[in-house]
Amino acid sequence: MAGNVLGRKRLADRMRQTRKRRSKLILVLGGAASGKSQAALGLAGQVGPKAFMATGQALDREMKARIERHQATRPSDWVTVEIPMDIVSWVSEKGHDYRAIVIDCLTLWLSNMRGQRIRDLAISEATADLLHAIRATRARVVIVSNELGLGLVPATKSVRAFRDLAGRVNQQVAAEADEVYVTISGLPLRLK
Repeated sequence: MAGNVLGRKRLADRMRQTRKRRSKLILVLGGAASGKSQAALGLAGQVGPKAFMATGQALDREMKARIERHQATRPSDWVTVEIPMDIVSWVSEKGHDYRAIVIDCLTLWLSNMRGQRIRDLAISEATADLLHAIRATRARVVIVSNELGLGLVPATKSVRAFRDLAGRVNQQVAAEADEVYVTISGLPLRLK
């Protein structure tokens, strides 16, 4: 219990510190194939240099094809980095080199951490660390994430737990974000 309270206090302290930075943070939510990645590229702006951080891994043919489709639609002036897990270090070390950064996507990042059996509190702390690293840059950072709570209730406990974790992390990022959008059928709607 004391560790949980200490963890929440640490997160709150980090969030207060990050709000003093100059970056711009935008969150783009949506369902599968809703157009959120394209919306994120547009919201990132035209000023470069620009980095596109992909967290997905081509672990099967379908995912490989999906990644290739995304790459084909991305303009050539974007530097692509593929980082399935350690996005905090990359933003801390390289984020200052870019004027715009798109992180696509937060949900796959969570899935990658869950695959390594990282616990929910550690994931929440990693999210706070990511937000802190973003706010330490001067970049416009657009984070893409899936809104998993709009579909059917998952049949298994583990999938329900992941859906709930994704919802909590989305809320954590949305609370810190300067702007939040939901994308439906290719149309971004501003929420914040």
